[in-house]
Amino acid sequence: MAARKRDVRCLALTVESRKMASTVSSGVRLAASAASMESREAQALLVVLSVIAGCTDIVSFLGLGGLFTAHITGNLVILAAHFFSGEAQLAPMLSVPVFIVIISLTRVLASTLESRGFPSRQPLLLLQFLLLAGFLILCVAVGPRIDPNGTVEIIAGMLGVSAMAVQNALVDSSFKGAPKTAAMTSNVTFFAMDVSEMLVGKHPADIADARKRAARTLPAILGFAVGCGLGAAAETAIGLRSLALAAGLALLAFAMGFATEPAESK
Repeated sequence: MAARKRDVRCLALTVESRKMASTVSSGVRLAASAASMESREAQALLVVLSVIAGCTDIVSFLGLGGLFTAHITGNLVILAAHFFSGEAQLAPMLSVPVFIVIISLTRVLASTLESRGFPSRQPLLLLQFLLLAGFLILCVAVGPRIDPNGTVEIIAGMLGVSAMAVQNALVDSSFKGAPKTAAMTSNVTFFAMDVSEMLVGKHPADIADARKRAARTLPAILGFAVGCGLGAAAETAIGLRSLALAAGLALLAFAMGFATEPAESK
């Protein structure tokens, strides 16, 4: 009986030690992620991702009949407008559920990789590049005559939406506390609030925190704006072949990701 009690206590201690080790490991991963977010390499990567999102969004909007790939809120507005005007388009209708499904699957993929001890950043960056490359290839294959309601065009658009969904999940899982790189509404809102705090705040600590947050958010906003400008100019000049810019930047982001991996994965 005494031996059995000792075995039970040993088993309980083993289980508890494993739980503590898991907690410590999770804390180390979070700390490493936060630290990597503060590095210059990580900040540069986030800016490149913002440029990719802006470029992809504007090119798809101009070239695929008003389809937003990164701005899902815009697709909801377009969907409602088309529905009540009797001119519903399939791509905006599909974009919302596709975005939800892909971002959910991406989070599952990231969690699965990390639970097995593998960093998720590089696989997700590679996945985004492959999706954007597929988006580009299908759009080029269609030729100059683009039908926003065509089957190939819709599939191509959903690849673009999927790429932006992957990017959203990537930033959220790999860069804790980082500003969004594909959804600028929240970034602009928080940036304006932080600037207001800097101007009228009364507590030095709050003002300092607002200054730090604004400094992190502004590059993402500017990157997205630059991406929109470059994408609009390129799409006007060469049409949907301008998606080569977004795909090329995604390949660059994949390469940059090797320099921003969490410390524990190196």
